[in-house]
Amino acid sequence: MKIKTKLTLGVGLLFILIILLSIVGAFNINALKSDTENILKANYNSLLYSRNILSVLNNPSEKTIQVIEDNLKKQENNATEIGELDANLELRNNFEAYKKSNSNSSVQLAIQENLFQIMDMNMQAIQRKSEVAKTTADKAVFWIVVTGTICFLIAFILLVNLPSNIANPIKELTESIKQIAAKNYSKRVHFESHSEFGELAKSFNSMAEKLEEYNNSNLAKLMMEKKRIETLINNMHDPVIGLDENLKVIFANEEALKIIGSTAIEIIGHFTQELALKNDLVRNLITDLMIENPILGQKRAPVKIFAENKESYFEKETLHISIVPTGEKDSILVGHVIFLRNVTSYKELDFAKTNFIATVSHELKTPISSIKLSLQLLENAEIGHLNDEQKNLVESIKDDATRLLKITGELLNMTQVESGNIQLSIMPADPKEILLYAINATQTQADQKQIKFNIECPDSISKVQADNEKTAWVLTNLISNAIRYSYDNSTIYLSIIETKNNVQISVRDRGQGIAPQYKDKVFDRYFRVPGTKKEGTGLGLSISKEFIEAQGGQISVETEFGAGSKFSITLNTLT
Repeated sequence: MKIKTKLTLGVGLLFILIILLSIVGAFNINALKSDTENILKANYNSLLYSRNILSVLNNPSEKTIQVIEDNLKKQENNATEIGELDANLELRNNFEAYKKSNSNSSVQLAIQENLFQIMDMNMQAIQRKSEVAKTTADKAVFWIVVTGTICFLIAFILLVNLPSNIANPIKELTESIKQIAAKNYSKRVHFESHSEFGELAKSFNSMAEKLEEYNNSNLAKLMMEKKRIETLINNMHDPVIGLDENLKVIFANEEALKIIGSTAIEIIGHFTQELALKNDLVRNLITDLMIENPILGQKRAPVKIFAENKESYFEKETLHISIVPTGEKDSILVGHVIFLRNVTSYKELDFAKTNFIATVSHELKTPISSIKLSLQLLENAEIGHLNDEQKNLVESIKDDATRLLKITGELLNMTQVESGNIQLSIMPADPKEILLYAINATQTQADQKQIKFNIECPDSISKVQADNEKTAWVLTNLISNAIRYSYDNSTIYLSIIETKNNVQISVRDRGQGIAPQYKDKVFDRYFRVPGTKKEGTGLGLSISKEFIEAQGGQISVETEFGAGSKFSITLNTLT
């Protein structure tokens, strides 16, 4: 029998039994109610009326006749027993005689006898009907008990058999599935029935047979693939280290073992937490894996390792390996792979480039300074007068020399940044003085475009921890950029705002602004917004960022394309 048919029959039978029990109970309760109502409505009321008449008859008053009349009429309308009509008629006749005889004692005795007769008649009826009600109640109890017992027995049989018929095969199938999950593909289930479980057992056994066949046929192939992957990893020229989800080393190629300075036996199969206690390089490699919430996208400096008898530089890349188990939706972490890319040759080239730029820039500053000095002498009228064409040539040479001197200064600053040799002199500084210095340095440039400065600064401002020279250079660069990209006759807004632990200096212009796609790149080295015709090397903002961050501060930009930009630097106040 199908499982669906069993469930339908079982639930349907229980439903029918509930309806049957309800019908039997309702029928018997209704019969008992009817018998009880007969006693209350008929006989009990007759006793009540008779008792009321006797009461006023024994204690006459002005309302005796009226009370007897009212109760007698009710009694006449409530005659339900055999002979009760005759008794009521005789009571009426005696009452009429009582009214005429003006309370004759003999008539009063006759009325009392009539009342006792009616009361006796109803008492006997009550006793008789009580027996009938009792019999009805006994029958109701009997049939309800019989029906309830039958329903209980049938329900108990269903409760015992039906769940086990469904649950037992499911339990057996669950255990078999667990065995299959544990790679015991020889497990089978046997349900000798024609239900859905029998069909499920056939399908499950077929699947288990195929899995067993697949496992037996692919084991050798999998081992070969494993060896192939291990060979590929060992032949890689860059160090590669594999860890499981618990940071246990599961493989490391020859290059990795060479730079770590250990053998495969000493590394593979051991936890990196233990190895880190003895090996500084391992401790450095797993530092980011020990952090619960690492900062994504954070740039890391190359790892310096003594390898090949010299200092070598490696860029570390950590891949987190996650898989989605078969039959599940959520991925789980199964391990990590650490790649170390040897960038020593590139680093050496970078050092050479930096040294070359520093040397050339330094050597260029002296002749450029001499050219500017010579131009100043030419402009001196005491040496000789220049015609207009000569003055234009001198002015042009002077602008080019100034631009070259600025470029060489930026290149020298860049070499400090790249070499990590930024010379800082951190001391208490007045942010207002630094800002005023930068304004004075760019005032001539602003006057040429009729640009005004709008300065917002509180009268009293806390001093900051900063390098006066480097911070003034940054502000001069920001204001110079604002002038360069502002329209003629416009205004540049400069402000100093003090918060709890820092001071923010902002430079805001009303120029073209920066397109949204370039906002995050303005601090990159050599970056210039495409399409701009303004002069510049693309180094100023990058160097500014390095200078401010080296002082423990921050630099940021807010821009709206077509409405201008706002550059802000934040410096720490004295604590």
